[in-house]
Amino acid sequence: MEEGFDYGKAIEELEAIAKKVEDPQTGIDDIDKYIKRSAELIDACRKYLRTAREKVDEIK
Repeated sequence: MEEGFDYGKAIEELEAIAKKVEDPQTGIDDIDKYIKRSAELIDACRKYLRTAREKVDEIK
């Protein structure tokens, strides 16, 4: 698994980003930045979960 990656914190950040994007005060440039960051976080979470699943499968 990715060293130093905290799945829980990534989910918290994604939730915070979702709130910011839903806020009508958020500018379009900021929304673009948040979408890019969300994509990074989602990719990292998928990698983390895939690695965790592989480790579980090895134990079985």
